[in-house]
Amino acid sequence: MTRIGTSDLDVLPLSLGGNVFGWTADRERSFAILDAFHAGGGDFVDTADAYSAWVPGNSGGESETIIGEWLASRRPSGVVVATKVSQHPDFKGLSAANVRAAAEASLSRLGVESIDLYYAHFDDASVPLEETVAAFGQLVTDGLVRYTAVSNYSAERIREWVRIAEAEGLPKPVAIQPHYNLVHRNEVEETIVPVAREYGMSLVPYYALASGFLTGKYRSASAEGQDSPRAEGAAKYATAQGLRVIDALESIGSAHDASIAATALAWLRAQPTVAAPIASASRVEQVADLLTGARLELTADELAELGRVSEWTPAGA
Repeated sequence: MTRIGTSDLDVLPLSLGGNVFGWTADRERSFAILDAFHAGGGDFVDTADAYSAWVPGNSGGESETIIGEWLASRRPSGVVVATKVSQHPDFKGLSAANVRAAAEASLSRLGVESIDLYYAHFDDASVPLEETVAAFGQLVTDGLVRYTAVSNYSAERIREWVRIAEAEGLPKPVAIQPHYNLVHRNEVEETIVPVAREYGMSLVPYYALASGFLTGKYRSASAEGQDSPRAEGAAKYATAQGLRVIDALESIGSAHDASIAATALAWLRAQPTVAAPIASASRVEQVADLLTGARLELTADELAELGRVSEWTPAGA
């Protein structure tokens, strides 16, 4: 188990991504995935109010609705649910009124009294940050949200958020959700990790498997012939270095009888300030690999080898 930042949220170090619910996984399959995840010890689910508005026929909130129906049906104990605000078609941006209305809508869809972890999904430069920080703080005061967090924010804006919160005596974010994985390291390691360390925040990285590339399924720079909606996103990583990363993951994973995906998650989990990588499953059979990734312990030499093959040149070097 791992603690998220300075909160009392203690979770298995893996978050099940809810972005596929209502998209590549219908209600029945989503329930089966959630059942398998929880049965295997998983207790941290990540979603957003906008999931999955991009699907034809959807309007946003489908993922939260499915999770809420699963929670009501199964009544699982100790499950931590994180969701986000700013991208739902009906609740765009981070004005105080919008944050409040979006949170209330998320609570209704999830069927819970309080959101465990509430993220500002994307920064909104059109709204004074003071207004957004105060709105999030009010949600905590009123019991609608337990802890606040930020996603896709720059280091500078995170520092400003914390400064405002400290000056006004408001709750500070406990987590940061950045894009971070073995083939996308630079910005996070140079800028976000230092902020997380400074303020005792945890990283809960998304794209932990690089849109599926770090499963080893996509070894060509062409997405042609792939039936996954994520194939194009994954294929862009199939560079010479990317394929060396896959080879190293495969070799190290085989020593532990673990998959490429599980090994990639284990590497990410072992990085400074990372609490729980986010990974999604569109099929029940994929859940076991994710849970293995939450428990697999790589040796120092194995971590160093993966760090070496995915090495990047720091800015200004």
